[in-house]
Amino acid sequence: MPVLNEENYLRAAVQAILDQNYPGAMSIALAVGPSKDRTQQVADELAARDSRIVVVANPSGRTPDGLNAAIAATTQEIVVRVDAHCELSEKYIETAIETLNRTGADNVGGVMAAVGQTPFEESVAAAMRSRLGVGAAAFHTGGSEGPADSVYLGVFRRSALKRVGGYDPHFTRAQDWEMNFRIRQTGGTVWFNPALDVTYRPRPTLQKLAKQYFEYGLWRREVMRTHPETTSVKSALRYFVPPLAVVGTLAGLAFGACGFTWAYVLPAGYLAIEAVASFSLFRSAKRGWFYVPLVLLTMHWSWGTGFIVSRSKR
Repeated sequence: MPVLNEENYLRAAVQAILDQNYPGAMSIALAVGPSKDRTQQVADELAARDSRIVVVANPSGRTPDGLNAAIAATTQEIVVRVDAHCELSEKYIETAIETLNRTGADNVGGVMAAVGQTPFEESVAAAMRSRLGVGAAAFHTGGSEGPADSVYLGVFRRSALKRVGGYDPHFTRAQDWEMNFRIRQTGGTVWFNPALDVTYRPRPTLQKLAKQYFEYGLWRREVMRTHPETTSVKSALRYFVPPLAVVGTLAGLAFGACGFTWAYVLPAGYLAIEAVASFSLFRSAKRGWFYVPLVLLTMHWSWGTGFIVSRSKR
C-alpha cells in the first residue's frame, strides 16, 4: 500500500485487510511518503500493534516508487495492491486467489465501488459509478466476468510482476493501466471479476478532485504517447471526448463573441448534455445531488485540460 497524506483513511484501509476472511499467511507493507499530516505516526502505531505490518520508506512520495518498495519488502507469491483511500470487501483476497487459480490469469481485479461520506463525496461517488462521469470501464460501472485491458488495484502473481519489471516509476498516474498493458503484451491475462468489490473513498473537495482528474488526463496521454499501439478506435472515442468538449466549448464561445452567433451551439450543446447527465444522477447522489453539475464539469474539464496540455515527460 503506497501511503501519502492519508491520516484520515489509513486505519480503516488497514483494518479491512486484517479483517479478511483468508486463512493463509499474510504480510502488509505500508510504503509511507513524506506526508504533511500524521500519516507516518499512524502507520508506525499500526505496525507496533501487529507484527504482520511493516513500514517502508518512500522518500519520493510517488505511487509507483511506493508500490515497488512495498513489493520488494514482501515475499509471498501473491501480491495484493491496496490504496489507503479504499477498503477491501471481507472475502476480497479469498475470492481473488480463487479467481487466479480458476482462470490462470496473472492479475485479477474488480469494481471500484465509490462511496461518499459527505454530501459532496456522495455526488462524486455517483459520477464515478456512471458512464456519463467516467466512461464505460467495467471497473467503474460493472460488467461481466472476463478478460480486461485493466482492472482496479489488482491481485498479482509475483512471477508476473518480475517478468515485466514491476511498476514503471516514470508514470506518476496510470501506472496500473501501463503495467497491465505490459503484462498482456508478454502473454499474460488480466481478468475482471465483479465479485471483487472495493469501497473507494472519493476526494473530499473540489480542488482535490480537479487535481486528481487533471493528472488522470495528463498521464493518460503519456501512456498513449509511450505505447501508441494502445490507441484503438474504441479507446480513442472514450479518451478524446473530454478534450474535444473543452476545445469545442472554448472555440464556440470565442467565435460567438466575434459575431459568429451560430458557434454558440457548441457550448449550448455541451451544457445541455451536462444537464441531462446531471439530472440522471440526482437520485444516486443522495444528499449531494445539488453538487452533481459542478462535479461533472470539474471531472470532464480537468481530465480534458490535462490531456490537452500534456507534454512528453521522458
